[in-house]
Amino acid sequence: MSIKRVLATPKHSLFGDLALLLIRIVAGLAFTMHGWGKIQHPFNWMGPDGFAPGFLQALAAVAEFGGGTAWILGFLTPVASLGIACTMAVAFWMHTFMLHDPFVSSKPGGGASEPAAGYFCIAFLLLAMGPGRFSLDRLIFGRR
Repeated sequence: MSIKRVLATPKHSLFGDLALLLIRIVAGLAFTMHGWGKIQHPFNWMGPDGFAPGFLQALAAVAEFGGGTAWILGFLTPVASLGIACTMAVAFWMHTFMLHDPFVSSKPGGGASEPAAGYFCIAFLLLAMGPGRFSLDRLIFGRR
């Protein structure tokens, strides 16, 4: 399978493409904002007691900030979605099994694994459905 085929966008209805655009913009903005602080100090944003080595922290920072920006633009969407999905799988694991957080927190500001699960699902959706017609991927790589 060629790289152009992977990056080309599938055909959807106008309503479906608008829904994908809305999801990409909202989730992409959230990820860009979550990743902004991390990208400022990519190798040590977890602090001295962080469980991940610096290069993995940097990958997560790039996945969040760069992936969020890519989602907004609809550029290299499958690559961005894969990076975000991996980062959210680790976040879900950390909240669920290391921190023993509930799926949904009952107290304001309490830890929960729900956001990581939700963002993982959005990444999976964009991997499966593509970015839609309102994207740089469609402009550059065409339609499947």
